[in-house]
Amino acid sequence: MATIPADQPTGARRRHRAAPRRHWSAGRRSGRPEATLRWERPALAAVLALATVLYAWGIGHAAIHPFYSAAVRSMATSWRAFLFGGLDPSGSITIDKLPGAFWPDAVAVWVFGPHSWAAALPQVIEGVLTVYLLHRIVRAWAGPLAALIAALALTLTPVTVVLNRATIPDTALTLLLVAAAGALQKAVRTGRLLPLITCGVWVGLAFQTKMLQAWLVLPVFAAVYQLAAPGSPLKRAVRVLLGGTTALAVSCFWVLIAWATPAAARPYLDGTSNNNPFSLVFGYNGLSRFGSNPTAFGAVPGTAASRTTGNTGWDMLVNHTIGPQIAWFLPLAVLSLVLGLMWRARLPRTDLPRAGFVLWGGWLTVHAVVFSASNGNHAYYTAVIAPALAALAGGGLAVFWTEFDSGGPRRAALPGAIVLTVVWALVVDWPTRFVSWLLPVAVMLALCSALGLWTRGPRTTRRLVHGALASGVAATLVVPAGWAASSLDPRYAGASTSPVAGPVGTAYADLVHHRAKVSSIGLDQPSARDSAVLSYLTAHRHGEKYLLATQAAYTAEPLLRATAQPMLVMGGFTGRTPFPTAQQLGDLVAAHQLRYAMLTTQRPTTPATTWVKNHCSRVPPSAYGRTTNGSFTLYDCQPWG
Repeated sequence: MATIPADQPTGARRRHRAAPRRHWSAGRRSGRPEATLRWERPALAAVLALATVLYAWGIGHAAIHPFYSAAVRSMATSWRAFLFGGLDPSGSITIDKLPGAFWPDAVAVWVFGPHSWAAALPQVIEGVLTVYLLHRIVRAWAGPLAALIAALALTLTPVTVVLNRATIPDTALTLLLVAAAGALQKAVRTGRLLPLITCGVWVGLAFQTKMLQAWLVLPVFAAVYQLAAPGSPLKRAVRVLLGGTTALAVSCFWVLIAWATPAAARPYLDGTSNNNPFSLVFGYNGLSRFGSNPTAFGAVPGTAASRTTGNTGWDMLVNHTIGPQIAWFLPLAVLSLVLGLMWRARLPRTDLPRAGFVLWGGWLTVHAVVFSASNGNHAYYTAVIAPALAALAGGGLAVFWTEFDSGGPRRAALPGAIVLTVVWALVVDWPTRFVSWLLPVAVMLALCSALGLWTRGPRTTRRLVHGALASGVAATLVVPAGWAASSLDPRYAGASTSPVAGPVGTAYADLVHHRAKVSSIGLDQPSARDSAVLSYLTAHRHGEKYLLATQAAYTAEPLLRATAQPMLVMGGFTGRTPFPTAQQLGDLVAAHQLRYAMLTTQRPTTPATTWVKNHCSRVPPSAYGRTTNGSFTLYDCQPWG
């Protein structure tokens, strides 16, 4: 008599093991939530607590970005600066980005006062919210196990940990795009128009944080809706058009406000040669970052400081700088994407699990291509793909577990994926051997997992199999967790202008040592030199509008973080923006609106700085109790007696 192989499920066992497969193949158009498992809420609470600790650790001494935090201090004291993103309280010139990402920071500083922790607090909240939203979205797509793994993977991605304690726009961008993905998923599942409109609103708000980068997901979102949403092709196309129109309208509201406001009634737009908001968005922060023309569409020359990072090309995500920050789950994500699409290729067009793979896989692919083609990227730019990697890792392991639990030839995918991820962790960490003590732990966990899964027999208990799965998940997370936790030590958190974890962060801090040292002083905490200069300027101020004029933002940043006094920032962020002109500067001095100017050898010479050198006299450092100015020189432009 023929016998059934031991690993072939029979009877009640077959029905029990088929349940996870039904979870993946069942449609969710009813929108009814699954029953919450007993372990889900405690597990989610633990993940959110872990994220809060990692992101908020040392927030009282957060190394906030010197340029953006100076603007946040100014925006908290002036409605004009708040609305337009003014770099100083008078709003004479803007920052070189749209102000949306910094509005929460400015509100926090306005409420709690000029403290570093107040400026960094919104990023912590945004980071934790991103983890929570991703958990909800992945749970609706792939179930509770996938959601928990995705939330853990995102929480423990090193670049997210260092970024979520910094005043940099990418944290808000990531949160809003994840919210948009959730709205899109709901639109595909329910077939209703309102969630698709909501998706457009979230993308438009994301545009206010990082401009054109927010639009990278739009082709992916449109393709997913066209592929999997219910309704006729024409109906789906019309709805995609409505959602895209909403995204465009919300995206452009600040640009249109700035464009419609007379130039005399708003700050000069930094990064532009023509004071045009479209040049700020599409030139300075758009076309100038691709190709060889740094003045494309009205951008000022020499603006893209990130071009010098060398983080470009097709190997960008796995190089020695960016790889340890983001790439830990890359092979697992790619494997999950390929197998997830292959295994569901013949299912109906509206198959929702497959649509999820297309969504997150498209998100990852588009960003990887664009980053590879740009003129250079800071490591923290890649934080925006962390949710896609985490979702694919969670969704992939969940479907591999389903296939493993159901038996058949696909059961090898789960232990294979775990071993692949651990081997890749060895490759990523090997050049630095930064957490070499964790590598044996990861290997042992992976071997225990593979052994427990492969040797499962008819007498193997469910508890042992679940233990093998937990061991495998832990093996994939332990090494990136070591890198992420290292950033709690300021030595391994990078510079405030380029937050990166581990020894890569130490190298970045050394590379920009002076700037990192300056930025370590938070809001309302001037250095001894800055205190002496501010005291001197305040004592000799006699009704002038501006406390002083500075050569580029680099010179103004420490002073603007220390005081809420108007300052004329000549040349903007890079020092090359043509504001003010030499004539405008001379008129301000003649009208007793400005007396002092501070120049530096660290930024380029412009007509305005040349005017200062030709018409103003140097103030010796001894006048304000210092022996040397360093790279800064203070000038007195007083034209009267």
